[in-house]
Amino acid sequence: MEIIIYGLIFIIGTLFGSFFTLAVYRIPIGENILYKHSFCPNCKTKLKFKDLIPIISYIALGGKCAYCGQKIRIRYLLLEILSGMVFLLFALSLKADVYNLDTNLIIYFLLFILYIASLFIIAGIDKERTQIQKSLLIFGMVIAFMYMTYVCIQDFEAIYTYIIYLALTIILLIANIIFVRKKLHDSYTIQILMLILYMLIFSGTFVMYMTITISLFMIAIVTLMKELKERARKKVVSKVKENEVKIPIGFYLCVSNILLILINNFLCNWVI
Repeated sequence: MEIIIYGLIFIIGTLFGSFFTLAVYRIPIGENILYKHSFCPNCKTKLKFKDLIPIISYIALGGKCAYCGQKIRIRYLLLEILSGMVFLLFALSLKADVYNLDTNLIIYFLLFILYIASLFIIAGIDKERTQIQKSLLIFGMVIAFMYMTYVCIQDFEAIYTYIIYLALTIILLIANIIFVRKKLHDSYTIQILMLILYMLIFSGTFVMYMTITISLFMIAIVTLMKELKERARKKVVSKVKENEVKIPIGFYLCVSNILLILINNFLCNWVI
């Protein structure tokens, strides 16, 4: 019975992964992610149900569009598999099974699934565009408010901490509005601060510190590797403009945070 449940959770995760690829493509260009039918970006042909089955469709079609033959990026397949694995590992990290299910565990699981889903989309868009969509941050804060309400019902004293978090959120939103009026675009720095605050609400202080530390380490490694690669190619850059150097900080934060949440859950529920 448990194998069936975990198998279903993995399948649900792959379905979310398929949705993530759609959301990452559509949200930045303002296209509807819920009602508009899926289509091939190359030939614009509407995709049928058989073309949208996670993992299976990609393998069956040989990684190509069934209508125009355009090659489909393998990252779509990898994201579906990765999403399914993350959902499965998260359920396992909570020791979720048919024998210990209760209302609190179900609510906790669903809220964190929404949280992880939002991080997947934020990471995908930030990796592509070095930008965090305001709509995703607002959606995230709605989820965060639901989570804070849930935690406060369990432990009323936590309300004082969350009041501080809400106050900081309002301050950052006001700061971003002021910045937009002056610069006519959102501030990436403020977006990152809001993302960190969003993660802090769900992750807690220690996990958030570790998230930032590991993210900085990953950024340093990737930057060093790029620099060594450039030197190996003997490319000399005489002048680097500020807008040419874009590091998707949000991407590294999201990846690190998801990994650390899984590790923390396993340590708390399986080791300690």
